[in-house]
Amino acid sequence: MKMPRLTLATAGFALIWAFLILFVFYPLTRIFYDAFTNEAGAFTAANFAGFFTATDYLRSLWKSLALGLAAVATTSVVGIAVAFLLLRYDFPWRNTFSYLTMLPMILPPLVGVLGFVFILGRAGTVNVILQDWFGMGKPINFMYGVHGVLLVETVHLFPMMTLSILDALSRVDPRLEEAAEGMGATGWQRFKDITMPLTTPGYISGALLVFIWTFADFVTPLVLGVQDLLAPQAYLNIVQFVDRRIFRMGIVISALLVLLAIVFVLAARQYVAIKDYSSLSYSKVERKQLSPAKRWLAVAFLSLLLLVSFIPQVGVLLAAVGRGWSLTPVPVEYTMEFFRQVSIETPKFIVNSFLYCGIAVAMCLAIGVPMAWIMGRTKAPGRGAMDALTTLMLAIPGTAVGIAFVRAFNFPLPFLDMTLTSTWLILPLVLAVRRLPYTVRGSYSSLILVHKSMEEAAENVGATKLRTFRDITVPLVWKGIFVGALFSFITSIQEASSTIFLTTGGHEMIPFGIFTFYIAGSQSQAAALGVILIALCAASLFIVNRIAGTRVGGLFG
Repeated sequence: MKMPRLTLATAGFALIWAFLILFVFYPLTRIFYDAFTNEAGAFTAANFAGFFTATDYLRSLWKSLALGLAAVATTSVVGIAVAFLLLRYDFPWRNTFSYLTMLPMILPPLVGVLGFVFILGRAGTVNVILQDWFGMGKPINFMYGVHGVLLVETVHLFPMMTLSILDALSRVDPRLEEAAEGMGATGWQRFKDITMPLTTPGYISGALLVFIWTFADFVTPLVLGVQDLLAPQAYLNIVQFVDRRIFRMGIVISALLVLLAIVFVLAARQYVAIKDYSSLSYSKVERKQLSPAKRWLAVAFLSLLLLVSFIPQVGVLLAAVGRGWSLTPVPVEYTMEFFRQVSIETPKFIVNSFLYCGIAVAMCLAIGVPMAWIMGRTKAPGRGAMDALTTLMLAIPGTAVGIAFVRAFNFPLPFLDMTLTSTWLILPLVLAVRRLPYTVRGSYSSLILVHKSMEEAAENVGATKLRTFRDITVPLVWKGIFVGALFSFITSIQEASSTIFLTTGGHEMIPFGIFTFYIAGSQSQAAALGVILIALCAASLFIVNRIAGTRVGGLFG
């Protein structure tokens, strides 16, 4: 009787590893193989030698690293301040701010940069007002250049840092800070010597994701006219079909993006591993009352932050409903025609997004929940590798994943007389690979809070492990599973960096539609799709926030 159960568990374990090997290891291995071979298939280091001896590529590398570090610095200042205010202090409209400050995170990068351009571009609302109302001769360059990229990335990514700090801060025992205060430590000393060191795991996770996300984003720099960064160079080299040498260099850059992500992840894990952290579970934190002046100062700071954060949403909304918006502060006419065009005349973008993202989330659940259970409840061989691989998948740039899938699956698979890249199946597969970590971590973070004795009690009265998991474990951790799956959906439906290389005619999703409308000059249609995407993500994030609150940060680390 035990053999079928053992066989079923073994088969499930084997299927999970088969998925990881086929759709994670193989594509990454293939991209490194291509990077270290020439056109004849012979191994060579000439490709990398060409990269490191080319001044333009080296400048792109150092400039990308500097931009990533700058984004970490700006998001750290904003994210830590917001996290402390929301978790430790009480002030008017705190709950409203806790939700609104998360919204920029779900703003797709392409939509966000378009919104900023509509408001802060050379012919945008602010410059038109400055020139027409205040007599300024030349428009101010708010956006075009590296400084504009940094602004967009900071606004988009600071909530990721906030959530990571919130989750880590929730685990810090308040008695440690109270003891330091009792010994005469000032507020800054408590933060520097007690609080911040204990939040290091969360902070490192957030900083790593911000750095890699900024490092690998090619859409924002391209829209703002910045091409001398590593990710835009990879994209431009791959999409040109003229020079095979340049194409090969695009693959080399993609391999470097993956290699650097691996190095960053290993360095971060090693840094965290050599330190001791005493906080193991969430703690009840009693919020402090601020003086009237400080309360309104907190409200003013968060309001100003939201004002800047909602510039792109306002810009996209005005562009989606406006006509004749040229050298005027706002559109001269308003219409819903563009929404009708993208949702009724060409509904494929919305339909395909729901279909492919739904399939991807189903795959994440089928694979991610058992992975979380294996990592949290068993001593199965390879579970440490699963944990490391989950972290790595979260960090690998989407640009590199998309290019890796192109190289890996542009050939007929065994027993199939077709290539995956010629079918729509490649899209939910790449989305599942990219977003599987959120489902795994959402499930795992809830699982470790459930005491094993509840499952052991069910097994003691004769329940099988499968029935125990179904009837005991899942009902206790369903919130974490649901939040992880919903976050996988949110991030899948706005994914562009990997899917843009794999999309074929008739299977376009919303981000691809926004990109194609924009490059075709149909900015209002692109904005209308952007508004629809923002609304879908905002509704999903509202549900996540209601269910998980600050613990969403556990999805990132």
